[in-house]
Amino acid sequence: MNLGRRLFTGAFAAAAWPVRAQESEDAALQAAIAGPQRSAANRARDAARHPYETLRFFGLRPTQSVIELAPGGGWYTEILAPYLRAAGRLYAAGEAADDPDEYRRRSRQNFDAKLAREPGLYDRVAVGLLPRKPAFTDIAPPGGADLVLTFRNVHNWIEVGHLDDTLRACAAVLKPGGVLGVEEHRAPPGSSLAWIQKNGYVTEDLMVERARVAGLELAARSEVNANPRDSKDHPNGVWSLPPTLRGGDADRARFVAIGESDRFTHRYVKRA
Repeated sequence: MNLGRRLFTGAFAAAAWPVRAQESEDAALQAAIAGPQRSAANRARDAARHPYETLRFFGLRPTQSVIELAPGGGWYTEILAPYLRAAGRLYAAGEAADDPDEYRRRSRQNFDAKLAREPGLYDRVAVGLLPRKPAFTDIAPPGGADLVLTFRNVHNWIEVGHLDDTLRACAAVLKPGGVLGVEEHRAPPGSSLAWIQKNGYVTEDLMVERARVAGLELAARSEVNANPRDSKDHPNGVWSLPPTLRGGDADRARFVAIGESDRFTHRYVKRA
């Protein structure tokens, strides 16, 4: 009887442990999202960007090696850095600080300045360069990355012509079974490449096909970032909508009421 009780207790403990670990990881992620390191402006967009649900869908864990591609102003970096700081590693792959393009150069310099202002939070973030060929030049997590993340960047890579190279670089840096997480403005099915380049939305079919060619298979889709109010026929493309509001005061109330873009959220797995 005592042996049976011990076996039952041991089995229950083994089953309960993953649940407790998941609860602890969820609490840590929620704490990072609610943390004081995040700017008020960034926190105000949580209802549109769904950081908790998005990162959980991608399979983020606190012990992972994660590469964030094109972090921009650091919207997601503010969450990823504290979450990964103790047991994982965050790599931020951005533009070069001496990029000949003024916008890209200033973006990188502003990102570096942001990290420097809070060394106790960001001192373990390894900042490197976006790949411009099908390989990273200065980011190489030991054993490969567990997770590569990109948020609203695919349309830019299509415009400048290095989507395929960037996806191949992602596949190369991931360990077998590693995950590429993609969030992107969603174009209507069948949209032409010219329409995509003009309007900043990307078809899901294009993304799935180019990822497959690079060695990344679609594993799951999420509608967490969908917005059915987005008609996608705006005069300034996706940039008509918040947060850009490129049209200024013209139809501003209408675009604010629509909210941020309709977006697909995909999880890809590197083929073994």
